[in-house]
Amino acid sequence: MTETTSPKPTKKVFIKTYGCQMNVYDSERMKDVLAPIGYGPVDGPEGADLVVLNTCHIREKATEKVYSELGQIKRQKAKTGGKMIVAVAGCVAQAEGEEIMRRAPVVDLVLGPQAYHKLPEMIARVHRNTGERLETEFDTMEKFDALPKQRSVDGPVAYLSVQEGCDKFCTFCVVPYTRGAELSRPVDDIVMEARNLAAQGVREISLLGQNVNAFHGAAPQVEGGEDWTLGQLCRHLAKIGGIERIRYTTSHPRDMDDDLIAAHGDTPQMQPFLHLPVQSGSDRILKAMNRGHTADEYREIIRKVREAQPDVALASDFIVGFPGESDEDFEATMQLVRDVNYAIAYSFKYSPRPGTPAAEMFGHVPEDVKDARLQALQKLLREQQTAFNKSKIGQTVPVLVTGRGRLEGQAHGRSPWMQAVHFDGPAELTGKIVDVKVNGATMSSLSGELIRAREVAL
Repeated sequence: MTETTSPKPTKKVFIKTYGCQMNVYDSERMKDVLAPIGYGPVDGPEGADLVVLNTCHIREKATEKVYSELGQIKRQKAKTGGKMIVAVAGCVAQAEGEEIMRRAPVVDLVLGPQAYHKLPEMIARVHRNTGERLETEFDTMEKFDALPKQRSVDGPVAYLSVQEGCDKFCTFCVVPYTRGAELSRPVDDIVMEARNLAAQGVREISLLGQNVNAFHGAAPQVEGGEDWTLGQLCRHLAKIGGIERIRYTTSHPRDMDDDLIAAHGDTPQMQPFLHLPVQSGSDRILKAMNRGHTADEYREIIRKVREAQPDVALASDFIVGFPGESDEDFEATMQLVRDVNYAIAYSFKYSPRPGTPAAEMFGHVPEDVKDARLQALQKLLREQQTAFNKSKIGQTVPVLVTGRGRLEGQAHGRSPWMQAVHFDGPAELTGKIVDVKVNGATMSSLSGELIRAREVAL
């Protein structure tokens, strides 16, 4: 079969991405979809033929940022005499498609996260000035089947989507309504994409899913049998030449099975890092959130993970001020943080999302109480993150070099524990794994001295 190549870009597309890593992956695939019809990426909306806002609907402020951005893009579109095409994609588009069309006439196209493979067709409709401008139907597998088999990546790190959607229905979350039900890609398709990434020099892949450890993909055709779990998939991907590092995000405690935990200890390519959101340390609040686990069950998972991989760095998400949260409930969260000791964590004040059960609950917490609790939690989390980073001072750590740093002659990379690492080194190190002796640490990064570059077997 003859491989086709994309034409030389004759038009410019600017894609702005909000929110999660899944959106980052989707934006990359939009570029792949648009390349065959002549669109090349640019760094800003100025002079672009097509602007796409790939949106997130998790928090209220994120939604308002989209409308604010559209106000600025309206001025850019006016400079083109109205010829610029403006599209809103992602979860805000899925949830508020009709409202976007009403509230922001500058928008030409609205498409949900399962419809971006239809971008070329929708652009053609705009040029013909005919047909629907709103596409928010759910069909995840149609999307993956329609995407180009070849990906264009830039750098040694890439995301790879293996699962989409969510069946958990946490009471605060809109994802089940914007991304649809849980669905896993077939293993053969994932392996083909991973091999393509490795051939382009990718050394680290991050497997993505709204509940990535709920993955149950159809087994490879040569093996048949039952669906594979994420642990089985990770072990298989580790056999691909050139793939030196494997990560996955975001996982759910309810899907953290023993086989996946074991893979952290028996598969060297799996990095010693686990992002496992808990949201609260209070059993009462966890039940109100419909999380499906208790705080002690979460602690037991962490114990098992550390038993399998003692060097693991742990990350989590927290929501403070959930409806009905008392001082005692918040203290239970603080105690869980002390017990687990996180390397990285993300914490937010609860904000109601329209259409979710939590938005209709009684006992909403006053904003000043939310603020005080968030500040207390973040102070503790910052202390833990800083202490974890400083514990690496004096150690020699393997760093995957991802590019140039902000200073002259500086290289930038990533440690196995997801820390940013800065050190002096030549540009040709990008894509290699090097040993760096850490001599400095802040809350957000490490700095060190290059010891040697490793030979990466391909």
